Amino acid sequence: MKANVLTPGKALEKLPAGSFVHVDRLPGGRGAASSAVSRAHKRGDLVPVRKGLYFKGAKTRYGMTRPSAEAVATEILGRVGVGPTGYSAARVLGVTTQVPARPSLTFAGPVATSIPAVRVSKRNNMRRRELNYKEIAVLELLRGDWESTVEGGWPALVTTVRRAVRAKEVRLGALADAVDGERSPAARANFARLNADIREKRFSNPSTAA
Repeated sequence: MKANVLTPGKALEKLPAGSFVHVDRLPGGRGAASSAVSRAHKRGDLVPVRKGLYFKGAKTRYGMTRPSAEAVATEILGRVGVGPTGYSAARVLGVTTQVPARPSLTFAGPVATSIPAVRVSKRNNMRRRELNYKEIAVLELLRGDWESTVEGGWPALVTTVRRAVRAKEVRLGALADAVDGERSPAARANFARLNADIREKRFSNPSTAA
């Protein structure tokens, strides 16, 4: 008799609130996993996201918490080559107070279908797969979005990216490598400008910049 065999039901119990559940990643056979998930769903322990994917939220007096649209999208797409664009990118960097009606993401690779409530755009530059989420946000703004999304304009963007570089959240070297693979001339020109402004310590206080 095998001891400590982890069944699909026990695996679900061990998952903390805020976890996604992929049916095909649970222990045991597909049939047992599907049955365990179905029972958990009927009990109100899981909410369906799409076929084969569920979410285990925290139970509150108002019902179970649900994942954000961005969280669902990144769970489906994965963490590599994924990042925000437009106002979604500006919000990640904290340079806008605007909330997009529909979150927008980019993905360097084939875009999966059936991602609810999120606009996903494909990017062909595979060098983006070496960037983190915040670095992709910077790159997207440099393509031109900063002009319409960044409150405070260019000085605010420079100051914010400088802080992120100091906090080791953004790597200028990684961005430089990725920018070389971009088709957008604006991205390359704006990165050169950004890099120079950061190194020259310009716009340390955007509220006083001309």
